[in-house]
Amino acid sequence: MVEAAWSAVRHTGYLRSLYHRHVMKNGGYRSGVAKNKAIVTVAHAMIVIIWHVLATSTLYHELGEDYFTTRKDPEKEAQRLIAKLQALGPKVTVEPAAA
Repeated sequence: MVEAAWSAVRHTGYLRSLYHRHVMKNGGYRSGVAKNKAIVTVAHAMIVIIWHVLATSTLYHELGEDYFTTRKDPEKEAQRLIAKLQALGPKVTVEPAAA
């Protein structure tokens, strides 16, 4: 499955974005350990996908490479970033952008 995962991350899609997300989480692209951990995560995701396809007799639905960026609620994400900025010290006020 790891060999298939290496092939899968070379094409755009959900599995590639999953790989990138886990590489960055575990130390970045300069770390061989981070790459190996990320590829095992992708192989596991592929096993889960295969199991669901076989168990439910349905077709695989590709989530897309922007799955991790579009699933976030923009308002909640803005509030999270404002709180993070305020934790650093400055007072933050948000105004609507000028049209």
